[in-house]
Amino acid sequence: MSNATFQKNFTIGGDLTVNRVGYGAMRITGKGIWGPPADKDEAIKVLKRAVELGVNFIDTADSYGPYVSEELIAEALYPYPEGLVIGTKGGLLRTGPDQWPVDSSPEHLKEALEGSLKRLKLDQIDLYQLHRIDPKVPAEKTFEFLKQAQQEGKIKHIGLSEVSVDDIKHAQQFFEVVSVQNMYSVDNRKWEAVLDYCKEQNIAFIPWFPLSSGNVKGLEALQKVADKHNATVHQVALSWLLHHADNILLIPGTSSVDHLEDNLKTANVELTEQDMKDLDGLSA
Repeated sequence: MSNATFQKNFTIGGDLTVNRVGYGAMRITGKGIWGPPADKDEAIKVLKRAVELGVNFIDTADSYGPYVSEELIAEALYPYPEGLVIGTKGGLLRTGPDQWPVDSSPEHLKEALEGSLKRLKLDQIDLYQLHRIDPKVPAEKTFEFLKQAQQEGKIKHIGLSEVSVDDIKHAQQFFEVVSVQNMYSVDNRKWEAVLDYCKEQNIAFIPWFPLSSGNVKGLEALQKVADKHNATVHQVALSWLLHHADNILLIPGTSSVDHLEDNLKTANVELTEQDMKDLDGLSA
């Protein structure tokens, strides 16, 4: 049975080439993504180890902590190694653990962007992603702000999160959309049409929540494939994403070095065409 091969790299926005297995820095915070991590030293080690192991795309947001994740990234990695792409996000407020009210008004985004630049010690953010489109603010106002910040040189590239194809098309009237982050996994393909559109437009698609742990039937099928490859269920679920579409970038997050190393071994799991067929059936 032949292996379904996959590309190891993807170029965001035509000029930022990254390894397709990156690191999501949401989990280096406290419980409920609130406050500092339980073990700060380990969080710093995770960030350093990720870069040592070839990760050159780190995804964060001002709302992780809030501020904690960005501050730790700068503390661990600044001055940044050449070629490291840090993507951050703005558009959510934090009122407490696990609470994420949306605010994508130009006023809030201006404050969020300035704060991110300062915390990350950057003059320009490589990839600035709108965390959510705000139903209380006309999308045009939000998009105009991002376009202006890009023209001012504070942002290199712009991405979106939790959006429909129509949302992307609307944003594309204001700026080039280079990435989209939507919830997506082997067993949750609600946004397949968005993935297809992104693929066609050469937009990076960054899935979050890559495995639904409550899906027992899904876990059994994944376990079967995992046993065959001497891999974990999580590695197989991530590997399926790499094989499924070349524009998918992975950002598995963790606060432990051991878990990080496991996640990065995903790139070595080469699924066969039969494996892909077996797992494709999980989305029903």
